[in-house]
Amino acid sequence: MPRWTVDASRTIDLDDVVALRVRLISGTVAVLSTGERPYLDVGKLAGQPLLVSHEAGILTVTYEDLSWEGLLGWLRPAQHLAAVTITVPRDCPTQVGVVNASAVVSGIAGRTSLKSVSGRITLDGVTGPVDADTLSGDVEAQGLDGRVAFKSVSGDLTMADGTVEQLDAKTVSGRVTADIGLASGAAVRIATLSGDVTIRLPASASTEVDLRSTAGRVQSDFSGLQASRSPGASSLTGSLGAGSGRVSVTTMSGQVTLLEGDDREAAPGGAAPAGDAR
Repeated sequence: MPRWTVDASRTIDLDDVVALRVRLISGTVAVLSTGERPYLDVGKLAGQPLLVSHEAGILTVTYEDLSWEGLLGWLRPAQHLAAVTITVPRDCPTQVGVVNASAVVSGIAGRTSLKSVSGRITLDGVTGPVDADTLSGDVEAQGLDGRVAFKSVSGDLTMADGTVEQLDAKTVSGRVTADIGLASGAAVRIATLSGDVTIRLPASASTEVDLRSTAGRVQSDFSGLQASRSPGASSLTGSLGAGSGRVSVTTMSGQVTLLEGDDREAAPGGAAPAGDAR
């Protein structure tokens, strides 16, 4: 199988890529979909060389001592830096792991798996299933379509202009902000310890709603939701439209806000919420 040790700037043209695995420490990585021949471009490199292999169509870009399983525990100081751009077919399953490098994934329709210690991850027009696991790294996503799973300690998740079938997000102190549409029967489940949660749904959304915070404020622009306040809990529950989906948010001390917007309108100004559980 083709193998390369890349210790300087270089471009490698590739045959068909059926799966991609990337692990970087510092620098940048961009994964872009293409209908042309795939390639790997290393524009900048410092420190340890990159190891590249292309076996049975699986392209792997990594360092000798950096594994996917051990990525989140990789906290050793290092001066390894790389700027990498990779183009692959749109349906290519993609696995990207970074320590403190920033990553961009654009136009991929295959499964996308992401791990980050502190690096920022940007997703643009990714329509396949997404799994993201970070310590303090933020994930920003635009135009996602499908299923999204997010787990973080203090990293934030920000989503815009997408339609989800399923969103599962769990954080300790990370914030979750989602300006999204819901597919028919969509399930949204968000749980935080102290992170604030803001969800903006189209006015025509059809879903059951269950928003709860033990010590934080719970509020909504949508009318018709039932507000409740009891010792140690605030909640808003009810149905929007026909209630074909489910949106569930639970937090200990974070604030929960549900915003109503015109279908696919730009983000609203600071309108006062209609429902409020204090």
